Amino acid sequence: MKSSDFNYDLPQELIAQTPIEPRDSSRLLVVHGATGQLEHRHFYDIADYLRPDDLLIANQSRVIPARLAGRRAETGGAVEVLLLCERPDLGAHCWETLVRPGRRLHEGARILFADANGVDRLAADVVQRTDVGGRIVRLSLINPSNSVGARFIVPRFTMPPLDPQSVSGNEEEIRQRIEELGKMPLPPYIHETLHDPERYQTVYARISGSAAAPTAGLHFTPQLLDQLRQQGVRIGFVTLHVGLDTFRPIEVEDFTEHKMHSEEIDLDSPTAKLINETREAGGRIIAVGTTSVRVLESVANFCSGHIEPYSGHSSLFITPGFPFQVVDAMITNFHLPRSTLLLLVSAFMGKELMERAYQEAIRERYRFYSFGDAMLLL
Repeated sequence: MKSSDFNYDLPQELIAQTPIEPRDSSRLLVVHGATGQLEHRHFYDIADYLRPDDLLIANQSRVIPARLAGRRAETGGAVEVLLLCERPDLGAHCWETLVRPGRRLHEGARILFADANGVDRLAADVVQRTDVGGRIVRLSLINPSNSVGARFIVPRFTMPPLDPQSVSGNEEEIRQRIEELGKMPLPPYIHETLHDPERYQTVYARISGSAAAPTAGLHFTPQLLDQLRQQGVRIGFVTLHVGLDTFRPIEVEDFTEHKMHSEEIDLDSPTAKLINETREAGGRIIAVGTTSVRVLESVANFCSGHIEPYSGHSSLFITPGFPFQVVDAMITNFHLPRSTLLLLVSAFMGKELMERAYQEAIRERYRFYSFGDAMLLL
């Protein structure tokens, strides 16, 4: 199989531009893997398919307002920076980013970010290029009393260096400044304004670090989660901070040559205990989203099929033929053509059934992608 085998045509009007209200009123395509049966339901019906011995595993990562609008200190030219993930291995306050335009952002270039009053509050110094065309930058705070004014542009090559006394900041302070200056990093296919940034967060998001939402979880409401708990369904949480591969399509025809970006993952002791208890009791592990799948299967790969506490990174690329060791069922949204996520879903449900389900969803006018409808793969 090749990357082009995972392409499909989607009418533009089926790309959801806004989240539906309430969250759990989205449509749900239930796919029965054993029989190939497809059912059309709503997400609030999901309790009909879950049993008291089931365990939902969801990604609790929280999206940071990772899109920063700045300007080059050297020329005043506008720059947009998308923070992808922290890179402590390269030094304190280093982040991997995508930048636009990036052609002139060489090593040593400085980008300044101002607040609503035009006062510079944050700086990013370009440390190096990445092998996928991004930049590693080092963030630092700017003391407003000593900063170079945002409305004052010094001619090229005459920009004096910032006073070292004006640059400071530990990790917590820099995170706070990002929260103040950044905007929610909505995918490029969403063109409508998101009036409530919390609608691009799951209701259980609590650990900041993602550059995009784990969108399968956007359909849950607190009331629906309570209903499932009362039904005897247990809920555990893992963390995967969503990074570059959410934004990067597979560009090579031989998808085995695609290089997956490493992402930070965490599975703690209480969650490992829940998973092992469920497996021993014969219950099902139901992953909420592809990110949860990747955490669970990554840990199983690292630990010879066992589930143990783990904190580190994973670049696991799940493609057709992958031997799933943990996940029994999956909740997921509809994914972009030629994406790593579409290959993962095809690996889980089979390419033929995946294609039939997607074509059925298109015929039935389901809403696609981040703010779209969901699938339950059983």
